[in-house]
Amino acid sequence: MLERLFRLRECNTNPVTEILAGITTFLTMCYILAVNPAILASSGMPRGAVFTATAISTIIATLMMGFYANMPFALAPGMGINAFFTYVVVIAHGYTWQEALTATLLSGLFFLGFSLLGLRSAIINGLPDGLKAAIGMSIGFMIASMGLVNAGIIVKTDVFLGLADLRQGPTFVAAIGIILTAVIMAMRIRGGMILGILLTSLLGVFVQDPATGHAVTNWTILQEQGFFSAPPSLAPIFFHFSLDFLQLLNLDFLIIIITFLFVDIFDSLGTFVGILNRVSDVHDYTPSLSRCFITDSVGTVIGACLGTSTVTTYAESSVGVAAGGRSGLTAVSIAACFIGALFFSNLFLIIPSAATTPAMIMVGMFLVQASFNLNFSDISIGLPAMISTMITALTWSISDGLAYGWISYFLIKVCTGKFRDLNSVVVIISIIFILKAIFL
Repeated sequence: MLERLFRLRECNTNPVTEILAGITTFLTMCYILAVNPAILASSGMPRGAVFTATAISTIIATLMMGFYANMPFALAPGMGINAFFTYVVVIAHGYTWQEALTATLLSGLFFLGFSLLGLRSAIINGLPDGLKAAIGMSIGFMIASMGLVNAGIIVKTDVFLGLADLRQGPTFVAAIGIILTAVIMAMRIRGGMILGILLTSLLGVFVQDPATGHAVTNWTILQEQGFFSAPPSLAPIFFHFSLDFLQLLNLDFLIIIITFLFVDIFDSLGTFVGILNRVSDVHDYTPSLSRCFITDSVGTVIGACLGTSTVTTYAESSVGVAAGGRSGLTAVSIAACFIGALFFSNLFLIIPSAATTPAMIMVGMFLVQASFNLNFSDISIGLPAMISTMITALTWSISDGLAYGWISYFLIKVCTGKFRDLNSVVVIISIIFILKAIFL
């Protein structure tokens, strides 16, 4: 039956290899069960309900990737875009989390439409490589800075920003955790990300938080409620969209939707292309690529309905591929692991922000690697990328970072007469961003 469903021989693999690859991928990405609820909770969403939405959306989307696309990829609410959801759309722009979910839903529907109609390829091919790489680099620096701020390592000062006292409380736990996680990952230990979170959380049990009077990791929750529990209810966030279209029909909200859309497109594209380059020697996966994009977009729609931010394909899937995963059975194995994790919510929800900070910094570092492809010797590419990155990292506003990076790219090309470097996609989006800068 497995052979019929996943064509294992054609993919040059076997069930044992596929299952072990799935477990390996799970160990490298299950940190999202701790990090995503912590980030979205800052938007006012119930942390327990978000945990359930995170797990279920991951399970459904990854199962679809396995059975429909027969690919070894895992999908879950994306890091970076969840921070944009909370800190930019809700906190900075003042939208409610219900309105942010509405933007997520619309971006997923647009992505699905582009995938079904073939417009996705036109958008992707129309964007310059420099702007594509700048998106990943900008989000990477933003995630890292958010991790440091959330842990209290970086604080506001009378001048600008500064370091907090790293000798006690959450800052001490986070600082040690960063070193621990970096060492573990430098040693290439499988599951290094989650192992770093667990060790940092364990350290937090023995360190007092002066602000609360309790340990940084409040172990008493597990003592009172146990490790095993039914998943928290989805009711507080399930299908909670905003129907106030008069409030949402404005250019600012459109740019938010576009940002959600572009980040999802580029995250998935980079993951698919990067991983498939490693396995194309054993099987031609090109015909399945369209199904991958459809799965990714459907995952975002499902995630929004359940109550979480954009669901996207995870780069950590490359770890499972490196372990031998070649078919959809790897994805099904990953989903099975998340089904088990769904019933241990108490364990994941006690993990403090100080313990998730190392994961945010590591993920940020991986995203910054996109800058390696940038040609900084070309000012028309390097300067827009730097502007986009600095604005995003310092203001936590991806939309503003993208807007001014895009505008600077467009203006430099126009003023230097390099019209051949511009295309309809760049021109249209640049005009939208310029109008926003002028009138909003």
